[in-house]
Amino acid sequence: MLNLNAVYALLLREAKIFFREKERIISILISPLLFLFVMGKGIAGGHSPVAGYSYQQFIFPGIMAMVILFTSITYGLYIIWDKRLDFLKEVLAAPISRTTLFVGKSLGGMLGSITETLLLLLIGAAFILPLDIFKILLTLAAAFPISFMITNIGLTIGARMKSMEGFGLVMSFLTWPLFFFSGALFDLSTSAPYIKVLSLFDPVTYAVDLFRVIMLGQGNFPVWISLGAILVFSLATTILGVVSFGKLQQEK
Repeated sequence: MLNLNAVYALLLREAKIFFREKERIISILISPLLFLFVMGKGIAGGHSPVAGYSYQQFIFPGIMAMVILFTSITYGLYIIWDKRLDFLKEVLAAPISRTTLFVGKSLGGMLGSITETLLLLLIGAAFILPLDIFKILLTLAAAFPISFMITNIGLTIGARMKSMEGFGLVMSFLTWPLFFFSGALFDLSTSAPYIKVLSLFDPVTYAVDLFRVIMLGQGNFPVWISLGAILVFSLATTILGVVSFGKLQQEK
């Protein structure tokens, strides 16, 4: 069972760490903003598959998913830091379940991801794609399960890694394929057959599509398929994460 007091304590610790690192908040937004304002505007004749929207506006939902992907999955690095600082050892010795520990850490990772998402969303709504308050709130609501899903992946990897170098290597081989095969920068319906097939196994694909439906009113999948896929991936990554944290307990 979940110990809500322990979950709150873990979440509070992660919130304090995140908001103390103000340079981290800014640096994470640099790459997405370059994609939006350089690639989005710089590609000559960039075509938008959605009528009535520019190419820059078309990729905006994909860049939103990119922020969640990179912010959430990078959070797994902090598990390795906790190991080195022996904080994790102290938490593992506490009378709380591994599920409580995992959920608390996952919510902590989500906090940073949602904060970054909100900042980019406000920038985009002001300068790229005008959105009413309903679409902004709906986009934020969709960001929560997506962030949870990706954070779980980062935590699972972090729990199995023993060095930050190893984590960085795995991240490099994982995050960019997840991003590029998601169709964040192009229309999947007109892409090569092998890309279409691989995209179906990419959880970020459904995040991008759900954001496009909310912001642009058009996607490649019905909303219920995207939501269902995100929920399935969330459940699967939660199970993998709890199992990984259980093994982490045995190692300690």
